[in-house]
Amino acid sequence: MAAENSEQDKVPVTLLTGFLGSGKTTVLNHLLQHSALANTLVIINEFGEIGIDHALLVHTNEDIVVEMSSGCLCCTIRGDLAKTLHDAPWRFARDGKRWFERVVIETTGLADPVPVMHTLMMDPQVEALYRLDGVIATVDAATALTTLDRQFESVKQVAVADMLLLTKADLVPSGTVAAVEERLRETNPAAPIVHAVNGAVDPALLFDTGLHNPAARTEDAKRWLSAEAYEHEQNNGHRHGHGDHHHHDVNRHGKDISAICLTIDEPIHPDVFNGWLGLITAYRGPDLLRVKGLVNIIGEPGPVVIHGVQHIFHPSVSLEAWPDEDHRSRIVFIGRNLPAKKLREAFNILSASKAPA
Repeated sequence: MAAENSEQDKVPVTLLTGFLGSGKTTVLNHLLQHSALANTLVIINEFGEIGIDHALLVHTNEDIVVEMSSGCLCCTIRGDLAKTLHDAPWRFARDGKRWFERVVIETTGLADPVPVMHTLMMDPQVEALYRLDGVIATVDAATALTTLDRQFESVKQVAVADMLLLTKADLVPSGTVAAVEERLRETNPAAPIVHAVNGAVDPALLFDTGLHNPAARTEDAKRWLSAEAYEHEQNNGHRHGHGDHHHHDVNRHGKDISAICLTIDEPIHPDVFNGWLGLITAYRGPDLLRVKGLVNIIGEPGPVVIHGVQHIFHPSVSLEAWPDEDHRSRIVFIGRNLPAKKLREAFNILSASKAPA
């Protein structure tokens, strides 16, 4: 419990990403005028030496500071952003104290969100002060299908997001909206899709949702994994045998992103699981966009929560109890050209090596 309380004491950081023109600044403008974002530090990243987005912000709350970070976050993340976050408590101190209780980072539309996530997860000085609260990706309903076909950056932003904000849906035919939502669910079945009209969205949907900290409250673990999103697709598409995986082939236009949910019935030996995950990250780390799971490890009273972005993983956390009666291990992989069959085969081989003679 002490570790969980320590994690909760850290400043939550929300990453707002989305491709060029998808409405990030409009959404942020709306949020900045809401009382829920009082005591919030906002970091806006822009590509190029002359900033534009920060000039478009209309913020009236005196408790909000907007910090410019020139250059591309995906290129300078381990320097500029890490330094900004580390220095922020004293740099922006009021009466000698840190005043902000939340950070929102808006990335440039061309940014890869993964390095930002890695910094929040792995940089010792940053990780000691902050925790990732969630990744929110804006998606333009009018251009999404074309953008997802042509720009891998946009696919990656959607794939790693915890929540998707669909903008401009009121400006396009309902059939287009339905097609976009279908495509988004194919790429990231577990991410809720929320419509933002003229940038308006309820902050309660975006913040303090436990998206990256399911161990904070055991009951959040099931919602965090959202395995039912894959089970729904399985029941309405290809049904597999008991204990097998469901492989949802996605991105019909050649982006090769797939969402896989492996379900394992029996409790897993810790050496088998660690060895299996080590093999996957060693050989396919760059192709992994997101890994998360609730794993039944032999000897643990509750599930072990795993969460990774590419080859970088949060330290695993053991929950005191399962969120429901289903104690099967469920591991979700989202990545590029992931061989679902080989993932299962590798696990079976390692399991056989630990089987009693």
